[in-house]
Amino acid sequence: MRRLLLLLLAAAALPAQDRAFFLALDKQWSDAIVKSDTATLEKLLAPDLVYAHATGIIDTKTSYIAKIKERRQVYQSFEQRNPIVNIYKDAAVTFSHVRVTGTNQAGRFDDKIMLIHFWVKQDNTWRLAAHQTTKVDR
Repeated sequence: MRRLLLLLLAAAALPAQDRAFFLALDKQWSDAIVKSDTATLEKLLAPDLVYAHATGIIDTKTSYIAKIKERRQVYQSFEQRNPIVNIYKDAAVTFSHVRVTGTNQAGRFDDKIMLIHFWVKQDNTWRLAAHQTTKVDR
């Protein structure tokens, strides 16, 4: 319990620039999905990515990028608010509320979601290793 408390206090004391770095990574990712910039996604996404959509569909890096290239997953807007960043040695978790619009295999969507990203440091580069969204009412 004491160790957990110390870890939480250390995370709360992170310099603002460290938090800003991971918020910038999330922004880079969200800009890439809205622009269908698969070259940027190739760089940002970990080879073993687990990409869990709010619909329950799970993608890999390959299948997710293919959906974007083939226009089966198109994002029109992405509005993130109230982000939280927790940083660990070679990993970070970002959490936020999001409103996202676009089209997918089911048709048009206009979703309010909670978003969790798990960033890991691989070969001295930060990559998105896991993405999870959950639909919410607010």
